[in-house]
Amino acid sequence: MILPIVAYGAPVLKKKCKEISSDYPDLKGLIENMYETMYAASGIGLAAPQLGLPIRLFIVDTSPFHDDESFTEEEQKELGEFKQVFINAKIIDEEGDDWAFNEGCLSIPYIREDVFRKPEVKMEFLDEGFKKHIKTFDGIIARVIQHEYDHIEGVLFTDRISSFKKRLIKTKLENISKGNIEIEYKMKFPKQKKIR
Repeated sequence: MILPIVAYGAPVLKKKCKEISSDYPDLKGLIENMYETMYAASGIGLAAPQLGLPIRLFIVDTSPFHDDESFTEEEQKELGEFKQVFINAKIIDEEGDDWAFNEGCLSIPYIREDVFRKPEVKMEFLDEGFKKHIKTFDGIIARVIQHEYDHIEGVLFTDRISSFKKRLIKTKLENISKGNIEIEYKMKFPKQKKIR
């Protein structure tokens, strides 16, 4: 089932999310709905708070990058095959020199900005079967994971840009929160006027 994605301005997007246990109600169904919702919005990652749920769960599927010619053949292959569910994730370590990449977010449509992040991240997480993993990711995959991890920490990519850039996009952000945008996927706007 395709669910509405919560837009910028919703309080749930600024909350540090809570861990869940294996008996979380219909977790399998939720994960399936998250993938369906993400694909319908042409996303490569989606976190539970973007669906209004303040829990430590996010998904990543970088396969849309598999034919992106700005990456090497080897990177395209790796991106084309990466799909993962992250439950109760924790960053253990981040390494390397910060590098910029132009990021966007399904909760903040039509806004893209360069965000600086470390190129390598070591994560501890549970998969959908609640099996524990400790893995190191790098490059674009690391970046997508860091972006989605920020969501479960209550951080948006716009929190990572300069105050000058924030001022430049202030009106656009207000329009998103009020629902004054045309968007091709289902969204829920926090400040949209109710029509009676």
